Amino acid sequence: MVGRDEIQALIPHQGAMCLWDEVIEWDPSRIVLRADNHRGSDHPLRSGGRLRAIHLCEYSAQAMAVHGGLLASADGGSARPGRLVALRQVALHAARIDGLPGSLQCEAHVLAQTQDSQQYGFRIWHQDTLLAEGRAAAMLR
Repeated sequence: MVGRDEIQALIPHQGAMCLWDEVIEWDPSRIVLRADNHRGSDHPLRSGGRLRAIHLCEYSAQAMAVHGGLLASADGGSARPGRLVALRQVALHAARIDGLPGSLQCEAHVLAQTQDSQQYGFRIWHQDTLLAEGRAAAMLR
């Protein structure tokens, strides 16, 4: 299992903006992560006291970054910074996530990956309820 400190060493997001608490499992083609920060009143993405489900897209982008960092680290290097460039077929199955009592979990899987880009499919759920799903693409610098 990969903890929060190790995650922060892999991605540019630090402090409260690092959204994932741990990597539950991963392999070269997929990653599963867990977070409990969505209930915090100090969550950096809250607006008007609410954390909306649209912010799960940022959770998915960070899942991609963590996976890319783990892959690069396994090869003895570090991941190149990336920029989210597209979200496709995103379906949100909730309006808000701040009131959910348990952990969020994400499974992201590689759809396509080159030296300069990556595309993942993702699903984020709470307990047995699917909250969001879709595809995300990033260009690497």
